[in-house]
Amino acid sequence: MVILGTSQGMRVVDLTQLNTVLLRSSGPEILDITLPSSPGAQTAVIGKYLYEGNSFATAEHGGTHVDSPAHFYEGGWRVQQIPMKKLVEKGVIINVKQKTLIDPDYRVTVEDLVNYERTYGPIPDGAVVLMNSGWSDKYPNPNTVFNTPTPSDPKTFHFPGWHENATAWLMKNRNINIMGVDTPSNDYGQAKVFPTHVLMGKHNIIGVENVGFLDKIPESGSTICVAVLKLKDGSGGPARVFAIVEENKEVLASCSESLLSEVFLMFSLIPLVHRLIGQ
Repeated sequence: MVILGTSQGMRVVDLTQLNTVLLRSSGPEILDITLPSSPGAQTAVIGKYLYEGNSFATAEHGGTHVDSPAHFYEGGWRVQQIPMKKLVEKGVIINVKQKTLIDPDYRVTVEDLVNYERTYGPIPDGAVVLMNSGWSDKYPNPNTVFNTPTPSDPKTFHFPGWHENATAWLMKNRNINIMGVDTPSNDYGQAKVFPTHVLMGKHNIIGVENVGFLDKIPESGSTICVAVLKLKDGSGGPARVFAIVEENKEVLASCSESLLSEVFLMFSLIPLVHRLIGQ
C-alpha cells in the first residue's frame, strides 16, 4: 500500500498513538516489554551483526486498538474472522472539537452526522467513521486522557464518545464498516452499560479506539487502514492505524468541486488496495 501511495502521489499518515502506557477504557497500565537493558532481554553478536529479540505482553484493548464485534456481543466476529476488506475503506471524520471544549462528556449526535452529510454528501458504503474530539493532544498522560486526577477509577472518567442514538442511526441508515474515536472508548467516559459497544457488536461493526492525529487528514477524501494484530479468537487487539491521502492536499473544513474530484480519485483506488491485500 505504501508503494501504491507513492506511485500515485499519495502520502501515508500515521494515526497510531505510541504505546508506552496502555490506555484502556478501564484505566492505564504500564506496557510490559523486555528491552535489551532489562533482565531477560535477548541480544547477541553473530559475526559482524547484532541480533536483538525482545518480548512484550499487552492487553487486547490498550493503546490504539481494535474492538472486534465479539468484545460486547456473543457470536460476533473474532479478530481472525474479520474480513480484510472491512479494514481498508473510505475515511469519514466527524469533527466535534469545539463542542468537547465546552463539554468533555460530549457524545456525537445524529445532528453531527446530518451536518457532516450536508457538507460532504452521504456517508459512503463501507466507511471508517471516526470522531475527532481533539483528544489526541492529551496523550500519553493518563490524567489528561481520562480527564481525572484518579485515572485508576473509572467512575471519575470524563471524555467524549458516541451517543447510542447516533450509533443506532448509522446502523439503520448507513452501511459502515468501522466506528472509532480519538479517546479510550467509543462509549463516553461516564458510560455505565456501554450501549454503543453493544450495538456495534450486534451489527458486526468493528471498533477502533485511541486513534491519534486526526487533524492531519481531511474530514472527507482519505482511505483509512486498520491493521489489527491477527490474534486467534481475540476480542480485539493492538492496531497500526494509518490513512492514505493525496500528497500536499489541504485539510479542508468544507467541500468544493476540486475536493470532490480528489475524493473521487481516492475512492477509485480502493478496489486496487483490496486486490493487493488479496481480498
